[in-house]
Amino acid sequence: MNFEHLGLTPALLKTLADMGLYAPTPIQAQAIPAVLQLADVWATAPTGSGKTLAFALPLLQRLLDAPRTTNFRRPTRSLVLVPTRELAVQVGDVLANLAHKLPQSLKVSVVFGGVSVNPQMMALRGGADIVVATPGRLLDLIDQNALRLADVQHLVLDEADRLLDLGFADELQRVLALLPPKRQTLLFSATFAPEVEALAANLLREPLRITFEAFDGHQPDITQRAVAVDEKSRTALLRHLIAENCWKQVLVFVATRYACEHVAGKLYKAGVFATPFHGEMSQGARQEVLSEFKAGRWDVVVTTDLASRGIDIAMLPVVVNYDLPRSATDYTHRIGRTGRAGAHGDAVSFVTAAALAHWQLIQKRESLELALEHVPGFEPTETPPAPSPGNGGIKGTRLSKKDKLRAAAKDGL
Repeated sequence: MNFEHLGLTPALLKTLADMGLYAPTPIQAQAIPAVLQLADVWATAPTGSGKTLAFALPLLQRLLDAPRTTNFRRPTRSLVLVPTRELAVQVGDVLANLAHKLPQSLKVSVVFGGVSVNPQMMALRGGADIVVATPGRLLDLIDQNALRLADVQHLVLDEADRLLDLGFADELQRVLALLPPKRQTLLFSATFAPEVEALAANLLREPLRITFEAFDGHQPDITQRAVAVDEKSRTALLRHLIAENCWKQVLVFVATRYACEHVAGKLYKAGVFATPFHGEMSQGARQEVLSEFKAGRWDVVVTTDLASRGIDIAMLPVVVNYDLPRSATDYTHRIGRTGRAGAHGDAVSFVTAAALAHWQLIQKRESLELALEHVPGFEPTETPPAPSPGNGGIKGTRLSKKDKLRAAAKDGL
């Protein structure tokens, strides 16, 4: 099958050909016709499977098929909500690059927090056909009368499980209240945790459910390893693995913003070109780090789960879980930064004695059976702590306070 069989216009087909794209991925092949037919879509597919084009192409075509009726101000007819600034920029770039080559002028505006609101307000003068936004900044602009949502016909929640999470629930409720009830709603994500399934279902009307467990019928080509190590030896082990394997581009995940600075600083002092990347950095600094990392100017970027979604670094060879992720879902998103679009990748997880029980839970949830490796010179000496009463605080064995709040919020969306 190629894109010509999906009902796309010649202008979009030419744009895709100019990009060297002729055959759709599985998620694109199923989602594009459904979106063109104005069906609600609930799509789950692995990272790197082409989800952005799966909604970007039909959205642009729907706008081309129904030209705006006024030349005075562009009504916002398509709204794409995303959880992070980086994903907003990435999705906005895809839409803008596609729209730039179309015969009819379509304006794409990207808005997100962490930067001055004034340039974004100026960019919205005259309106925008498509707005890509993080929820908080979108509401700021609405409160300042820079934007209105009464004309939105298509709503996309990209990385929808994050947007449906309790952390975004209040903002999302406010946005939904401003949208016309008669609209098309599209949910796209690599994962949907059970606790957000009910929230997602409440947003959709007889949706087409699309689920792909693997890209193009195969699991991503990622070699997963687990290495037992003492907590105090992790940085030294990381330096050893970088040198031994001649790694030149490594994304290292840690648990906190402080750990980003601490680990990156220790690596840099040891002669490794490493830099932190976290949410307390300015948007400009974050964009600079990503651009330089993609260009090969940094060997290692140490990050929180901020970088686990929506960031596409072509041919990224290695991901390291210096700290284990909080949940199996986060594990999926983290290692999904490598092994994208058919390339091979390596994912290495450091497992300390204190984190052993949590690692076993992640393996169970992910259906993994990885033997714990011992690296010569870094054999662990620590022993697991004695089990505490109850579940020991391990994510997933009982409802946490946050999970209980999520459950209580389900009826509110």
